[in-house]
Amino acid sequence: MRYNSARSVMPGILYVVATPIGNLEDVTLRALRILREVSLVAAEDTRRTSKLLQHYSISTPTTSLHAHNEHSKTPRLIESLLGGQAIALVSDAGTPAVSDPGSRLVAAAHRAGVLVLPVPGASAVTAAVSAAGLDSDGFTFVGFPPNRSIPRKKWLEGFLNHPFPLVIYEAPHRIVATLSDLQDTLGDRQLAIGRELTKIHETFSIRPISGWLSALPPSQGEFVLVLWPALPAGSKPGSVEGAELASVFWALTKDSSIDRRAGIRQVAAMFGVSARTVFNAVEENPESGD
Repeated sequence: MRYNSARSVMPGILYVVATPIGNLEDVTLRALRILREVSLVAAEDTRRTSKLLQHYSISTPTTSLHAHNEHSKTPRLIESLLGGQAIALVSDAGTPAVSDPGSRLVAAAHRAGVLVLPVPGASAVTAAVSAAGLDSDGFTFVGFPPNRSIPRKKWLEGFLNHPFPLVIYEAPHRIVATLSDLQDTLGDRQLAIGRELTKIHETFSIRPISGWLSALPPSQGEFVLVLWPALPAGSKPGSVEGAELASVFWALTKDSSIDRRAGIRQVAAMFGVSARTVFNAVEENPESGD
């Protein structure tokens, strides 16, 4: 595999730069170099971005580019790019234009013939997927659900038979309502929830939706949900392997918020098998201790 060596920022390029989602140490060396060398940083919130820049002693000027001014500000930024300025686009956290502002500017740059280059890095989506242990060849990121319950349920119905895991963002004040709508609409599936990922109080756990509803997560922080797909049509619920049942059980009960009996019931309900089947699977597949 060949790697490109570092090269200076080229004029007239729009760099789409991923920044940390919480831990400032997660920024890449290339991102820091780009942020130092460009003429301007277009930031979703200049106050938040300034904390990152100050932390790494970067003095590049910033300008705001958010949902409320992107339409009006994009033409001026395109003019600057065509005039030879190199600009870095950043969001408050993670990768710009992924459930964040920036896509309008990126699209306009392409139409104007401006070269757009990604500078990859932190992403809450891939962070959550990597920690979920999915047995899948893919996943689907769907962003934030609708704010209100009726349109949210209708939106979720569109994924009823979706074959891949779903990755969903949600706000703290809607997390409980969304969990309830998930169970009502899609059934009691396995669900991983990451809260405040990479930050001081980060948590990441996997359990059935019913388990989350019986032990609600704190309504604080930023949430990433990874929802398992339904069992394939025509498959027998009882055909699931004992090792998988045990794996889900141990993940569900490892933080002691759910006791053994409740965990067995929830795993049984999730996979459509008897509690005895889950009990036997757990006995045959004890939790590994490192």
